Amino acid sequence: MPWQSLRFLVDSRTAEPLSDALMDAGALSVALEDADAGTVDETPLFGEPDHPTAELWQRSIAVVLFDRDADVAAILAEAAQAIGVPAPTHTSVDIVADEDWVRLTQSQFDPIPISPRLWIVPTWHTAPDADAINLKLDPGLAFGTGSHPTTRLCLAWLDAHLQGGETLLDYGCGSGILAIAAAKLGARQVDGIDIDPQAVTASNDNAALNAVSARFGLPGALPDQVYDVVVANILTNPLKAMAPLLAGKVRRGGRMVLSGILTEQAGEVMAIYQQWFVFDPPASDEGWVRLAGTRK
Repeated sequence: MPWQSLRFLVDSRTAEPLSDALMDAGALSVALEDADAGTVDETPLFGEPDHPTAELWQRSIAVVLFDRDADVAAILAEAAQAIGVPAPTHTSVDIVADEDWVRLTQSQFDPIPISPRLWIVPTWHTAPDADAINLKLDPGLAFGTGSHPTTRLCLAWLDAHLQGGETLLDYGCGSGILAIAAAKLGARQVDGIDIDPQAVTASNDNAALNAVSARFGLPGALPDQVYDVVVANILTNPLKAMAPLLAGKVRRGGRMVLSGILTEQAGEVMAIYQQWFVFDPPASDEGWVRLAGTRK
């Protein structure tokens, strides 16, 4: 059965009460997205240690799903009236066709080559090269399937630079893909940290799926040690705010790899970290940048 889908802008003051009112009025679901995602104004929703953030984005896009026969305008008017705000403006309602969502999702994810010897392979595929280092990873609740440019950039760096025997910290581990790759590439100790408990769970599950040893936890579980390599593939704002914390986890002569950075943001991130690191030339992919530096 098809559904009706509607998207509209909403501010932080109205987003949550309007979402609740829409559900009470008959909407099937309401999801909120950062209206500034992918721009310099993108804002992390979760806080990091010593870096409080707003509870919600200043500008969100509400994505609302309705039954096929629902009166969308009437539901919007009822929800807005319930919380005393004007009804959201919208231009059109899209029809969402019924699909075999599992098969459709799987069809969008093929094995991804990072290098001749390193592949990311969803579990429903056969590895194209059985002799390669194959990371088994399925799309899930946590970020990091290898399809995003920032993940590919970080994986390529690990593939090119890890010699074996390193200690490595993956800060903002998401699915655990970078930590798992490091373990498969020979790192002797791999730790991963994320602020999202679902990411920690996904990382542990993926490590077990790939038969590697790695420790994952929330920020409070961060080991009190320095590492040969620290990788942080998150967003520019938390990277800037956590610079002292992340820099302090890299041993002198060790390496830092930063990504989740738009091309136009690279200079300001480097300017902050240059007090601790000497940077290699940036690498870029589809408007995203990876920075790699050596601890002074």
